[in-house]
Formats: sequence, structure tokens, C-alpha cells
Amino acid sequence: MFESFGWARLPDSDADLRERVRAVVREQIADLPPDRRARSWMGFDATFSRRLGTAGLLGLTLPAEYGGQGRGAFARFAVVEELLAVGAPVAAHWIADRQSAPLILHYGTEAQKARHLPAICRGEQLFCIGMSEPEAGSDLAAVRSRAERDGVGGWRLSGQKIWTTGAQHFDYMIALVRTSGSADDRQRGLSQLIVDLKAPGVTIRPIADLTGDEHFCEVFFEDVALGPDALIGEEGAGWAQVTAELAFERSGPERIYSSVVLLDAWIAHLRAAGRSDDAALALVGELTARMAALRTMSIACTARLAEGDSPVVEASLVKDLGTRFEQDVPRVIADALAGHKGEAVAPELLRTLAYLTQIAPSFSLRGGTREVLRGIIARGLGLR
Repeated sequence: MFESFGWARLPDSDADLRERVRAVVREQIADLPPDRRARSWMGFDATFSRRLGTAGLLGLTLPAEYGGQGRGAFARFAVVEELLAVGAPVAAHWIADRQSAPLILHYGTEAQKARHLPAICRGEQLFCIGMSEPEAGSDLAAVRSRAERDGVGGWRLSGQKIWTTGAQHFDYMIALVRTSGSADDRQRGLSQLIVDLKAPGVTIRPIADLTGDEHFCEVFFEDVALGPDALIGEEGAGWAQVTAELAFERSGPERIYSSVVLLDAWIAHLRAAGRSDDAALALVGELTARMAALRTMSIACTARLAEGDSPVVEASLVKDLGTRFEQDVPRVIADALAGHKGEAVAPELLRTLAYLTQIAPSFSLRGGTREVLRGIIARGLGLR
């Protein structure tokens, strides 16, 4: 299986995008402190996202007729890497650009494409995803939220989603719900629906985390009326759609760079302190080497996506190893700082470390737990 990663490199044709991203970053967030930049893809800034849309940096892989740039998967990789490397606040457009737009492009009707894709490219329509549910967690086949035909072509939706990132800010949710059968039917009978989060019957309750931020939400549906155009693709095809969608979510550089702002701040601290001892250099080298290896694996997954493949197993491996790296960075940097107690440490570095130490446990939960991912990997290796 590991040979399927292959070897790939980012093409030079997408190099122009990096400077375009840097120009927007300099203009919009140059003065953002590291403890704020550490929030990165959980940092919500709709104005920043719209500015990226104006600069032609959203919807890069979508066809021009839908407002996109008609470029390949590597183009988006280059843009995402630049944004995450500096800790840009990308949460507003993140899910729409990464998952919702490709999903609608591949499975949606022409009316859905015309309505949503150009607005996503402009950063004007914001999407979240509704997968996890209470008592189901990462077991997506156990979802109970249900949509029934209303007799006049539309749907009536009832149920609950949980851990929905940023739902209080977004316009739409693409929700995985049951449209036939029962939870015992597992993958059969699941469909995906576009839900207007401002519709009557939708209630959103933010959940505060240990840092005091409210990234996650509970979302309740009480007999929500949806039109005939809410269904994405064929009824009952939701499981296949979600499986393909998660390859986009799990394989990208966002599973590598969540702690990179802290790593940069710590290296800057070492320089300022005049530290070049063997232990510090070895730790910098170890973390940099791990990040480089993970980046190579992520690029290989992007190459598979560019070829039209769905590297579900490879993406799961990148996500599992990548989130472990992201969790290790604050731990080992905290240990390194504790080993030099008399050394002055900038308050910004300490705040960044404190934030990431608190939030790091969630890295191996979002996008699928470690146990779920390893089950996918084990099946791919023929061990289950």
C-alpha cells in the first residue's frame, strides 16, 4: 500500500499563487500576534475570506463557468500551505472551499452549482458540514437525523448534529441524514442535504472549549422544511459521497501545520536567546524532518486527487501521523522551555504555547478519531 503514495512535487506553474497569498496576508493580518495566528483554520474572519475571493484565491479547482480558476489540486495545496504557514484565519471559507464546493461540483444539479459555486468562490457563501451526532460520534453510519418526503417534492428534517465547527457563523450546512431505513441499516439509506441554517426550526448552540473559544456547536432540526433542490446527488448515495469527501478533509496540509506558528515562535526565541546547543538543534531538526516527511506524503495524496483518485487509506494515514505531530509540537516545546527556567520567554510565545497545549487534544478528534482512522488503515493493509 505504501508504494501508492508514490513521489510527487509541486509544479512550478502554481508558484505565482504564493506571492498573491503573501500580498493579501501583508495587507490584512500582518500585525496579528502569534497567539491569535495559532488559531488559523479555527480563526473566523469573513472579511479576510472575501478578500481572498476577490484576489481569485478561492475555488481554484472549480471551472471558470462557476466562478473558479480551472486550476489543479496542486494550486489549492500551494495556497493552503501559504495560509497555514503564517496562521491566517481561514475558518470562514475553509469548509466551503475544501469540501462543499467539490462535492456540489461532482454531485449537484446545475441549479445547485449555479446558486452556490460562484458565491463560494467570492467568499460570500459560507458552509459547514453536519456529520457527527450524539451517541454516534465518528461512527457516521449510525446517524439518526432523518429527512422525510413532504408529499409536494420537498423534505422535512428533524434531528441533531454535534461538534459542528462554526455553525453559528455559516449560511448553509451539508448534512448527512437518513432518508430511508433505520440506524440498523448502517450505510444504506443515507443522503446529503443542503440546509439553510437561517431556516425556521434550526437552532444553533455554541459549545465553549477549554480556551474559551466557541468553535463547535450543537445544531437542532425541528421539522425544518427544505425544498426539492436540497438533495445532493441521488437519494441513498450519501455514504459514498461522504467517503470521497473525507479524502479531501484528511489528506491536506491542514493536518500538518496546526502547531507551526508555535514552532516558528520557539525557533525565533532560540535565536533571540543565542541558543545553538546540541539539544536545541537536534529538536529543531527532528521536528522539521517530521514535518517535511508529512508534507511529502500530503503532496503525494494531492497528486492522487489530481488524477481523479480517492486515496482514502493514504489520507487516513496522513491525518493520523500528522495530528500526532501537531500534538507533539507543544508538548516537546513546553519541555524544552521548562529545561531552561532562567531564560526570559516572551509573553506572546507563552500565550501561543498555552493555547495550543489546551486545544491540541482536539487535533486527533476532528476529521475522524485515531481509532477510526486506524481501522481504515488496517482494512487497507488487509489486516481486518
